[in-house]
Amino acid sequence: MDTLYISSHPEDFRSLLPLIAAEFCRSPPRKVHEDPPAEVARSRPALVLEGGSVLTGANAVSWYLAASGKRTGSDKKQESQVWQWLSFAENELTPVACAVAFPLLGIMGVDKKLQQSSRAELLRVLKALDETLAPRTFLVGEGVTLADMAVAMAALLPFKYALEPADRKSLVNVTRWFNTCVNQPQFLKVLGKISLCEKMVPVTTKPSAAASATSTAASDAATPDSTPGNGPPKTEAQLKKEAKKREKMEKFQQKKEMEEKKKMQPQTEKKAKPEKKELGVITYNIPTPSGEKKDVLSPLPDSYSPQYVEAAWYSWWEKQGFFKPEYGRKNVSEPNPRGVFMMCIPPPNVTGSLHLGHALTNAIQDCLTRWHRMRGETTLWNPGCDHAGIATQVVVEKKLMRERQMSRHDLGREKFIQEVWKWKNEKGDRIYHQLKKLGSSLDWNRACFTMDTKLSYAVQEAFIRMHEEGVIYRSKRLVNWSCTLNSAISDIEVDKKELTGRTLLPVPGYKEKVEFGVLVSFSYKIEGSDEEVVVATTRIETMLGDTAVAVHPNDPRYQHLKGKMVVHPFCDRKMPIVFDDFVDMSFGTGAVKITPAHDHNDYEVGERHKLPFINILDENGLLINVPPPYLGMKRFEARKTVLQALKDRGQFKEVKDNPMVVPVCSRSKDIVEPLLKPQWYVDCREMGKQAADVVRNGELKIIPDHHLKTWFNWMDNIRDWCISRQLWWGHRIPAYFVTVNDPSVKPGEDMDGHYWVSGRSEEEAREKAAKRFNVTADKISLRQDEDVLDTWFSSGIFPFSIFGWPNESEDLRVFYPGTLLETGHDILFFWVARMVMMGLKLTGKLPFKEVYLHAVVRDAHGRKMSKSLGNVIDPLDVITGISLKGLHAQLTDSNLDPLEIEKAKQGQKSDYPSGIPECGTDALRFALCAYTSQGRDINLDVNRILGYRHFCNKLWNAVKFAMRTLGEGFVPCEKAQLCGSESVSDRWILSRLSAAVALCDNGFQAYDFPTITTAIYNFWLYELCDVYLECVKPVLSRTDSEGQKQADICRQTLYTCLEVGLRLLSPIMPFVSEELFQRLPRRRPQDSPASICVTPYPETSEFCWHSEEVDRQMEFVMSVVRTIRSLRADYNLTKTRADCYLQCVDSDTAALVQTYNLQIQTLSYSQTIHPVVGGDSTIPQGCAVAIASDKCTVHLMLKGLIDLEKEVTKLTAKKGELEKQMEKLKEKIAKNDYKEKVPVKVQEADAEKLRQNEAELQKVKEAIENFRKMM
Repeated sequence: MDTLYISSHPEDFRSLLPLIAAEFCRSPPRKVHEDPPAEVARSRPALVLEGGSVLTGANAVSWYLAASGKRTGSDKKQESQVWQWLSFAENELTPVACAVAFPLLGIMGVDKKLQQSSRAELLRVLKALDETLAPRTFLVGEGVTLADMAVAMAALLPFKYALEPADRKSLVNVTRWFNTCVNQPQFLKVLGKISLCEKMVPVTTKPSAAASATSTAASDAATPDSTPGNGPPKTEAQLKKEAKKREKMEKFQQKKEMEEKKKMQPQTEKKAKPEKKELGVITYNIPTPSGEKKDVLSPLPDSYSPQYVEAAWYSWWEKQGFFKPEYGRKNVSEPNPRGVFMMCIPPPNVTGSLHLGHALTNAIQDCLTRWHRMRGETTLWNPGCDHAGIATQVVVEKKLMRERQMSRHDLGREKFIQEVWKWKNEKGDRIYHQLKKLGSSLDWNRACFTMDTKLSYAVQEAFIRMHEEGVIYRSKRLVNWSCTLNSAISDIEVDKKELTGRTLLPVPGYKEKVEFGVLVSFSYKIEGSDEEVVVATTRIETMLGDTAVAVHPNDPRYQHLKGKMVVHPFCDRKMPIVFDDFVDMSFGTGAVKITPAHDHNDYEVGERHKLPFINILDENGLLINVPPPYLGMKRFEARKTVLQALKDRGQFKEVKDNPMVVPVCSRSKDIVEPLLKPQWYVDCREMGKQAADVVRNGELKIIPDHHLKTWFNWMDNIRDWCISRQLWWGHRIPAYFVTVNDPSVKPGEDMDGHYWVSGRSEEEAREKAAKRFNVTADKISLRQDEDVLDTWFSSGIFPFSIFGWPNESEDLRVFYPGTLLETGHDILFFWVARMVMMGLKLTGKLPFKEVYLHAVVRDAHGRKMSKSLGNVIDPLDVITGISLKGLHAQLTDSNLDPLEIEKAKQGQKSDYPSGIPECGTDALRFALCAYTSQGRDINLDVNRILGYRHFCNKLWNAVKFAMRTLGEGFVPCEKAQLCGSESVSDRWILSRLSAAVALCDNGFQAYDFPTITTAIYNFWLYELCDVYLECVKPVLSRTDSEGQKQADICRQTLYTCLEVGLRLLSPIMPFVSEELFQRLPRRRPQDSPASICVTPYPETSEFCWHSEEVDRQMEFVMSVVRTIRSLRADYNLTKTRADCYLQCVDSDTAALVQTYNLQIQTLSYSQTIHPVVGGDSTIPQGCAVAIASDKCTVHLMLKGLIDLEKEVTKLTAKKGELEKQMEKLKEKIAKNDYKEKVPVKVQEADAEKLRQNEAELQKVKEAIENFRKMM
């Protein structure tokens, strides 16, 4: 047995690393907490192998142990990456970690230069690591490797003693990863539960601890080549080095004592710094009956608060009928020159509550709906809810078992359905409440539920018509079967779990976990000879259903076996060797076992070669049609028994790790089995061709077009669709099996479609059957199919079933076909394609003209939203805010098992250490739209949503300021137009407003939401608030008659910007735009719309004042302003105004500067602005100089404003500090193994840091030179 010699001290991370690696070994070494014999090794950790070989050093020992536990990477590339991370841990992280932690632990011997910048350097290294971990759970691959162990141990001391909560908050990904690692069972066994640092303070340790704690690590970190204390006698050089260390320690102690004395002295009272003001919660407390208009006469609160702003508006909008297509017209059939816009909601599951993916869907759809409504179109966004067959049945079954210890079978079908309806009526409208909270402007009077009578009738009609036409037929084929649910499930309900090798997975109904991810090889004997054929499988129990062995027709190894049979070892079945092109000659032995009844590929081979199909599993996963002792066994218990029986017969060959994908039922977490079942299918060949053709010929447009490849791939290779589900909740299939009580008619079989009829009632079905078999109705007995239809079947006809199809109605005539279908790209096939196919089939029309597919929402780290990761967020929690405790409580109420709950809690704690702050609906909507570029995924960061709440506050303050500026008696002009006397500032802001209008219009037309949000954000924040409002303050303060006239024009311009800016914003931020719009005076009070949501959206035909020349001029002005501001910052002129000389290359530029003199002076906080043409002779001495553009150089007068000598001293010190940092970085980069061993992300961070330092050093040198010229 191997022996591991390690330190017993809990802080010696160099010993902890091999200890953790040992926990992953199949045969862990014996652990000895003492020094190894001198003749064996000179230091710990050391590993003495069974054969006498010795390994020393943490990395070498750990690599050996981790490799035996298969934790050093699955291939050469991953092994190389693990080596790189080991190097990173040793060379990058360990030195700075020790430099920060050792002084706190009372261990000295740290290099002083390193100690000075150690904390900043540690955070820099961890920040680079943080970026690397953003999209990953672990450093290499999908599981814990030695890379994670090494880097986690290098980071252990900082996390325990130095990284405070604020530091961890800035290192979200590193903290998440560290918590994940140290909570692995192997880590916990070695480390115990780790408590993270709350405050960085020296740690009181026992005397022995200070001496021994990480002594090896300390000396290694400080002096990598030094010999540990327990080695041979020390050399003179080593003793000198230790003397120097003692001297350093004494100085350090003296410094500490001085600091302690200072703390004891009475401090002079310092002026308290103002605390950073948090965005407060202000509530709307004025009594307002539901549906009545909110009070808009009271003054606006001091700051924006979502709770105040979002109160009362929605019920008023709804009561006023703003969301109904009839609003503003007699009826929906009334001709509208602006056109009709109709879109139906992707019906969410009745079981569910909204997550951020739903919020994205609804934010985009509501923006589009509000935009079309404001454009004056007859607009309908139709709500609805899906009955969610499997999901709902599972929820109610669990509820029954939990509350009454009953199964659905105990109740019976009819009473169980009543229970589901009861649950639906109690809980089913939660999702509608959430949609209203999101501001969704749906016409609730038209809300539909897929199990409503109207929609159920349409589903029945669709089935019967398609069945009568032969498009729906009966067949026995392989389906995705969940033994737990006792039902077939659709592909979207199957999660593909990727395994890298041997893995134990929990399976419902089994006490012990079941092994997956291995390939078992065994042999079949050739009949009548000693020869054998070796085959391999990942599901050894299915060999009981084998009916052939397949080889490739061109494989020379098996040509002599043509016409031969193999013998099944457990029964008298003789199985042919078939030759088929599907076999991969290069995989394994080139021979494949064929189980036609339990594998999709084998099914097709069985069809081609007319093999027997032996079904060995019943609906519950028990073995049937097999010999004893396997008969009646559970499928995964049979797995072990079959393997043992093959070993006993000598036909077992080997078992090895095998990367594979395991299909898992998303509802029950059961392993999905391919199972032969008689089911109803839809023949999709012709419908799929039609669906592909309408896209090819441009009748249906799919946006973005990168989804076209997927569309054509599915449609051109479409398979028939299984629509049977073995459930009770759903639309029961209106098909009846016919038994004819007449000896002249032979009895039928379930698979024979001739014996199945469909009907709207049993009477209709009986008449059809009597007619078909030419007998009287009294001789017909009927049995209705017990199964229900796949939920996607009713969803597929949703766009027309909601309007009463097949019956004619006004809504069906006006709103079908619809205009647009907007949804996530993940259900392009499951829903969109089926709506297109069924719409064309049953109505002869496309259900919509365009399909816009948005991206999938992931968390800030790029991970898929998953309950077990704790990153599924309820949008209402983002809107109203929630504490970390509240997030944890939601997990406790979920269906997760305790281990998953703990893992999810860690994820939440890492991502939301202080919970989620209140962001409000408007900020959430704006963030979701801002993220929605036409790519595939959205990594949503809650901090960015909070940033848009701050944007709302900026809007709020801008409108409050503007309203004070407009004054009580302000009356806007009846029409927004230019008077001709506008100032350059007015003309510029109106030009920018016109540009924003054009960008928003184009953005909505092209579904380019980031363009819309960016245009609105930039206009309000950077153009209106940062520039225009600042520019007009001097104008508004003038009291002379000319000034008053200019101020009036300025007020009209300001009003136009506010009113149009809020209208641009309204579709995205409906609440805050309504609140502020209602406070503005109206241009035409007598006929103004009651709400901003029915006010016309700004159009380019009205706002056509965009001037490229004015924009160009202002861009030049802003470049001058930015240059002056930059100089002021460089020379720390925070409050002092300075004279500014602008040296222009020609008189035109000087004239332009003169025109914008007031704007430049105001925005740059200058005393005066002097345009100068020509050389420097007219510019006084003592100016700081910077180039604004090729046409203008800024000279800022500094003489007499600052202490030149003091500034030079300060900058010289800064220069020295920067040069030191750069020298250290260059040394690091110049190392021979830098490019090979340091992770790419760290290399990029180093290069960026060096570039920043070089730029900063250049500026410092220029400033010193400039100051010296003035002295």
